[in-house]
Amino acid sequence: MSGTILFWAVTYAQIMLALALCLAGWRALKGPRAQDRVLGLDTMYIVAMLLLLVTGIRTGGHYYFEAALIIAVLGFITTVAFAKFLLRGEVIE
Repeated sequence: MSGTILFWAVTYAQIMLALALCLAGWRALKGPRAQDRVLGLDTMYIVAMLLLLVTGIRTGGHYYFEAALIIAVLGFITTVAFAKFLLRGEVIE
């Protein structure tokens, strides 16, 4: 019984996260301002990380969790670089 509930919960979570990834991609492509595009990219990496975590729960593989950790670190660094670029116009001083 609980295996069936877990299967359907993970399936529903993957579908909703895929939909959220598509919507964040739309915001990153069609954002009216650069700040909206950065927020879209920020949301995309967070949702991609969560999608990898849910896939890791479904398959039981530990490599998905390591990939999610790498996406989280690189996404944070790129968000900081984009924010610095938008504020000052340059990344490296």
